Amino acid sequence: MIFFSRQMIILIFCFMLAVSLFNCGKPKEGKVIISDQEFSIQQDSKYKRNWVIDAKGKVKNVGDADVKNVVVTGYCESCGEAVIIGEWFISDIEKMPNQMDTIAYLPVGAEEEFSFTEVALMINQSEKTPDKMPDKMVCKILSFETVQK
Repeated sequence: MIFFSRQMIILIFCFMLAVSLFNCGKPKEGKVIISDQEFSIQQDSKYKRNWVIDAKGKVKNVGDADVKNVVVTGYCESCGEAVIIGEWFISDIEKMPNQMDTIAYLPVGAEEEFSFTEVALMINQSEKTPDKMPDKMVCKILSFETVQK
């Protein structure tokens, strides 16, 4: 009888161990990509000789879990930090709310539009539209949270 009890205890212990090992699967993760991006030059509404580059595009959830609070912003990698008249420049301080967009919720496989302003700035001598945009501009995802169900 004691031998049978020991076998049952060992069998139950092994069963519980196997179930717990197989149950420890990798949690689902969200993955968000920029699927489309577009930049345009706009005249500053307050100061007619100032120009800004606005961004718009789409983000897509290609992961296997829903995501929330997706924060997207833009960077001009070929712009300088010094303010030179007629040259595109950026500010090296923290991004302001108008320089990023937040998407509240993005289900798996869904695509959502974003838009923000002031990727780069230019002060010009005249009110004439600048001839060209900077060479290297990119939109990036700053952060997002995976929704656990």
